[in-house]
Amino acid sequence: MSDRTRSDDAAALGRELIALLTERKLTVAVAESLTGGLLVAELIRTPGASAVVIGGVVAYNTAIKHSVLGVDADLLAGRGAVDADVARQMATGVRVALAVDGRPADVGIATTGVAGPQGQDGKPVGLVFLGVAFGSEVVVIPMQLSGDRDAIRSAVVSESLRRVKRLLSE
Repeated sequence: MSDRTRSDDAAALGRELIALLTERKLTVAVAESLTGGLLVAELIRTPGASAVVIGGVVAYNTAIKHSVLGVDADLLAGRGAVDADVARQMATGVRVALAVDGRPADVGIATTGVAGPQGQDGKPVGLVFLGVAFGSEVVVIPMQLSGDRDAIRSAVVSESLRRVKRLLSE
């Protein structure tokens, strides 16, 4: 898929997810690591997104995952930042970290992974975990993506939008 096609795909998916969140009167908060803000940027590209998107946290540095999002420090020390349980805790943590007037976001989305060019903490390039917290449920979706750094980051955005939309539609 070309960069232009992937960008158009992400834009359409972003519009569809914003429409779904708006229809269901749900708010969303995003915690990002390897995507560095690209996911929340895609969401807020849609006019009217401010009605449902609370905001995002770019927790690129591992320490921020703990201090801002509440990810367990022992988990980060023992397994590293690229881990299913880290994605799970990021998704639940961002809902609370970005609470408005004491009300957590309805949906928390988190991305953590390895964009490259080299592996990290013994994890291969392209390994990504998407965490989605909704109500008392948290779903973690592992992905193995390929391509260069930009292609992987872009694919994470599109796949995250697609999979969150699917989860909320069920």
